[in-house]
Amino acid sequence: MRYGIFADIHGNLEAFSAVLGALANEKIDEYLCIGDIIGYGANPCECLERLKTLSFQSVSGNHEYAALGLLSLDYLNDYARTAVLWTKNILKDKDMDFLKSPNLVFKNDDLVMVHGSLDNPDYFSYLFSPYESKETFKLLDKTVCFIAHTHNPKIFVKRDVIISLVYGNTVKISPEYKYVVNIGSVGQPRDGDNKASYCVYDTKDMSVEIKRVPYDIKSAQKKILDAGLPKFLADRLGTGK
Repeated sequence: MRYGIFADIHGNLEAFSAVLGALANEKIDEYLCIGDIIGYGANPCECLERLKTLSFQSVSGNHEYAALGLLSLDYLNDYARTAVLWTKNILKDKDMDFLKSPNLVFKNDDLVMVHGSLDNPDYFSYLFSPYESKETFKLLDKTVCFIAHTHNPKIFVKRDVIISLVYGNTVKISPEYKYVVNIGSVGQPRDGDNKASYCVYDTKDMSVEIKRVPYDIKSAQKKILDAGLPKFLADRLGTGK
């Protein structure tokens, strides 16, 4: 089984289209979306429509939860709050109904996925470091857990009781260990690389690879500005921060 995994699209249709174009050449069997399809970008409805064309499983992110009124807007920073309110005004009823469907955690025989963390998934914790991932590892009953939310791709591995960072974007999965893989962001990278991030998990050769693809950043920026969203949300796409 080959999984194409993405998250934090954030209404960035140019980035999402580039990722789907790259994944079309990867012989993907099933797509996994780890939340935050909407928010920040100017094309949330269009991104939802593109997602619906795929054979996929998904979980909710904090932006979906905020748009549905399940997460207080006080949880969000000013830019995120402004974007959520703008997004709610343009989402159609069918979009809101679609957003109500996914759960917070998805699990099958091969993996687990959650937007933030396995402990209190509705709190949407940020796992930036191996230490912050320890509670998720405690609850992980599969070999691999895929996460998102920080917009910063990282791979953590637990060997016995030691949790450490894997250097690089590729890892061979050993059944003796456990892994938490943050796949980064499609639509708003924050690791200093402005290219869209996504992941391929191959269960046959037990490999995980986080990949990057360039996209039309200027078009995405122009749409944000034309929509009247904060200029900062456009500017950060260029810097990847």
